[in-house]
Amino acid sequence: MHGPKLMKKVGQLMVCGFEGKTPSDEIITLIKDYHIGGIILFSRNIGTAKEVLALTNALQRIARDAGHEQPLFICVDQENGVVRRLGEGTTYFPGSMLIGATGNKANAYAIGLATGRELKALGINWNLAPVVDINNNPSNPVIGVRSFGEGADMVASYAVENIKGMHEAGIITTLKHFPGHGDTDSDSHLKLPVIPHTMERLEAMELKPFRACMEAGADTVMSAHVYFPTLVKSEKPATLAPEVMTGLLREGLGFQGVVTTDCMEMKAIADTYGTVGGAVKALEAGVDIVMISHTYTLQEEAIKTIVQDVEKGHLALEKIEASYNRILKLKEKYLDWDTIVDQPTLAPIVGCEEHQQLAEKVFREGITICKNDGVLPLSAEADSVLFIDSSNCHITGVEDTVFATHSLRSAIEGITTQVEVMEINPDPSEEEITKVLQVMKKFDKVIFGTFNIGPQSNLIKLVQRMADLGQQIVVIAMRNPYHLAYMEESNAFIATYEWTKAGLELAVKAVFGMEHVSGKLPVMKKN
Repeated sequence: MHGPKLMKKVGQLMVCGFEGKTPSDEIITLIKDYHIGGIILFSRNIGTAKEVLALTNALQRIARDAGHEQPLFICVDQENGVVRRLGEGTTYFPGSMLIGATGNKANAYAIGLATGRELKALGINWNLAPVVDINNNPSNPVIGVRSFGEGADMVASYAVENIKGMHEAGIITTLKHFPGHGDTDSDSHLKLPVIPHTMERLEAMELKPFRACMEAGADTVMSAHVYFPTLVKSEKPATLAPEVMTGLLREGLGFQGVVTTDCMEMKAIADTYGTVGGAVKALEAGVDIVMISHTYTLQEEAIKTIVQDVEKGHLALEKIEASYNRILKLKEKYLDWDTIVDQPTLAPIVGCEEHQQLAEKVFREGITICKNDGVLPLSAEADSVLFIDSSNCHITGVEDTVFATHSLRSAIEGITTQVEVMEINPDPSEEEITKVLQVMKKFDKVIFGTFNIGPQSNLIKLVQRMADLGQQIVVIAMRNPYHLAYMEESNAFIATYEWTKAGLELAVKAVFGMEHVSGKLPVMKKN
C-alpha cells in the first residue's frame, strides 16, 4: 500500500490539537489533506457551551465533506475537579479524590453518567478519563487528587463505576496512565519519571485497576511516559517500549481495545526521543493512536515520517493495518454520521439543575473535616477572622490556568463581613511572617488556604509560629489533603481536594456552621 491510501490510514492513527475556538487553517488542512482520525480540545478551544457545540459540529462537517468514512474522535480531558476543560454553561462536577472521599462508589457512576451526557450534548464523544493511577506516593506532583485514592481495590471499584456511567451516556472511555503513574515523584510533562517496582508489586498494586476496568469494557488505554526498569531493559518510557505496550498490555493482560499515547510533546518524550521520532517508536511498540496536541509542524511531520517509514519497510504495514482496524471498530461502535453532525440547538441537559444538584450533593458528601479540636464552627457574627491568602500559585502541566482563581477568598467574603484579607507570597519571607504575626493579634481566628506546599515551605513555619503564640488556626486545603501532615498545629483542617468554586463555597459554609459535610479522608496523612 502506497500513496494517498496509506496516508489516509496513517492519518486515522493521529489525534491532534489546535489553537482557537473555531477550526484553524492548520486543523482544517490536517482533516482534509491528511484525514486525521481525531481532535483533542483544551481550554484554549472552549468558549460557552453553545460555542463548543458549534465548534464540534464544524469539525465534523469538515471531515464529512472531505470524505471521511467515519466521524472524528473528538476528545477532551474532562476528569472533573482539578483537570477539566469545559467552562461556561456546563456543570462543575467534583473530581476523583473528592468522589473517593464520599465513601460511596455510586457517586462515581452518577458523576460519570452526568459528565458523559453533557459531553455528548456538546459533540464530544471521547473522554480521556478516568485516571486509574493509584496515588500511593504523597509526593506525586501530577496525579494526586486526580486519583480516587491510594488503595488498589478502592481505585478499581470506583473507576469501574465511573466507566459504567460514561458508557451509559454513550461516551468512549480511557484508562490512564498505563501501567501506572501513581508512585512517581516527578511530572512526565517535565521529565522522565522512574518506577522501580518488581513485577509482583505491579501485579498486586498498579495493574489491579487496569485489569478490573478492562474486564468492565474500557474502550481505550493511555500510555504513561514513565520508565519501568523491571519491564524495560533500556531506559525508555513505557509509551515507546514493546515490552509494555505489546508484551504486558496486549499479551499479558489481553487488552484488545485501542491504545493511545499521552501527548508526545511532553518533555519526557520531546526532550529525549523527539516528538516525531517518538511517534514512530510508539507505533512500533504497539500503540494505535499518536497524540500530538499542540504544534502543527510536528503533527504534519509525524504523519509524513510514519508514511515514509512504512514505504521504506522500516515500520511494518501490518502494525498500521492492525491499529487502523481497531480504530475503525471503535468508531463503528460509538459514532455514525446520521447522529453526529448538525445538532441544531444545545440540549437543555448541559448545566441543568439536576446536574447542579448532583454536583452539590457529592461535594457535600466528599469535603472532609479531617481535624477539629473544637474550634469549628466559627461564628460569622462573633468571631473576627483574618484570612491569609497565599493564592493558588502553581498547577501541574495538565491543569488549566483558566481555573486558577481566588474563589476561596470570595467564598469567605461572601459569608462574613468580619473578615480581613492579608495577601502573602506562597512561600513567605521572614519579613512577611513577622508582619502576619503582628497583624493576627487583632483577630480571634485565622484561616489559611493551602494549594501546593512542600515540607520546607515557610508557610508551614508561619503556622507553627502562630500556633506557638496561641492563635486558633483553620486550614482549608484546596488541593492536597496530605498537607495535614505539615499542619498538625492547626486547630481545624478541611480538605476540599480541588478549588472548584462550588466546593470551596460549601467548605466555607461548613467552617461557619451553615452546611454539614461528611467526607472521609481516602488517603493516609503522610510526611
